[in-house]
Parts: sequence; C-alpha cells; structure tokens
Amino acid sequence: MNAMLTSEFIRKTQLEAEQIAAQQIQKTLHPEKLEELKGYEMELFYQPYRAVGGDYFDVIDLPGNRTLLAVADVSGKGMPAALLAANIQALVRSLVNAEAGPQALARQINKHLCRYTPSNRFATAVFMVLKRDSGEVIFVNAGHNAPIVYCEGLATSLRATGIPMGLQSGAEYEAGTAFIPFGGFLLIFTDGLTDSIPGNDPEGRLRDAMADNPAKTMSNLKSLIDPRLNEDDITILLVRRTEAPR
Repeated sequence: MNAMLTSEFIRKTQLEAEQIAAQQIQKTLHPEKLEELKGYEMELFYQPYRAVGGDYFDVIDLPGNRTLLAVADVSGKGMPAALLAANIQALVRSLVNAEAGPQALARQINKHLCRYTPSNRFATAVFMVLKRDSGEVIFVNAGHNAPIVYCEGLATSLRATGIPMGLQSGAEYEAGTAFIPFGGFLLIFTDGLTDSIPGNDPEGRLRDAMADNPAKTMSNLKSLIDPRLNEDDITILLVRRTEAPR
C-alpha cells in the first residue's frame, strides 16, 4: 500500500510539474504586452479554463501603418487544444512575415490543419488588418463569434465569411470590411465569454456593456461572466479608437 501511495504521489507531482511547464511555455507564446498604437487604446482579458487553454490571440505590427489582430479558438480543452493553438500561432507569425493578408492566412492555415491534424480537431478564427490612419478594418471570420464594432449606440456584427479551419481543405474565405469611427470600439472575443453570460441574449448584453462609460467597458464586460456557467477559455480583445484631435 505504501508503494502504491508513493507511486501515485510521484505521478501526480510529475503531472503538476508538466502542467506548470506547459503554462509557462504558453505564456511565452502570447504577447507579454500589447503594443501601443497611436490613436488607439487596447485592453486584453485572457482566462484559460484549465492550466493551459486553446484560445490564441496576437497583435502584430505590419508595414504601412497597419496592425494584424488575430484571435482563434481551438475545439476541445487542455493540452491537445493548447498544442494546436501554439501551431496556429507559429503559422500566423511565419505567414505574416511573407505579408499574407487575412484571406491568405485563413486559406493556408486551413489547409495545414486539414492535412496535419485529426479530423475531429478544428479552429474558429478572426484575422483582421487594421489600417490605423483611417480606422478601416479588412477581416476574415472563419466561423468565429462575430466581432462587434460599436459607436454611439450603433452596433455592427462582423459575421462569418467562411467555415471553421480544419474541416474542408478547399474551403474559401471572403474578406469583409468595417470601420472603427473615432470614439468607437472593436470587440473580439471567444465563445467562452458568451457561454458564461446568463440569459437568452448574451450578445445584447455585450452591446449594453459597451454602451456604458467607455473607461469601464472592459470591467463591464468581465462583470457579465458568471463563474457557475464558465466551462471554457475566455479571451476578450477590446480596441478603442480615441477621439479625433480638436
């Protein structure tokens, strides 16, 4: 009995050490600090459901006064989802160096996932290129929760322009356009957020939270999360275009 207890203790200790190591590695894959964008304010909230999560997010500076905003949500939870999220992060970083746009990113990552991952694994994602001078956004939504552009009571949902990545190798992805006005917000999130909001209209509650004091928008969004309903990773990326200079 002592030998069995000792063996079980050692196994649990090794498992905990591996989880801590995985957690530390995943932290290095996510941006340690969001880059400051002139004319914009960005806030991020990330809460994995387990030690490691399957949500991926990135903010990458591009030539021509542009910024890539990327958020993805891998199916499943825990270590398998975290490994696939790390794979997507590496693909995005390598393809962006080749100046691939949102459509090319979605197409190439989709082909990679279809070829090299199990058939029961897929990922939803949003890839956006923000033109910082004009506030224009070029995006691809691969089956992800619709991001929201909000300003002065008007909310625009950026619906899917293609299917989740990893389901069909020949899938095509269309590009959509949006505009962030001065004083407006862009909200990108994963379904862990909406699944944790009680009620029949979580998206409506998101819009109501954005209608309140702009300085408290992120805290308003976080306050919607009911821990009793939370069973998934949660990522919230909030981008606010500051007021135009007088």
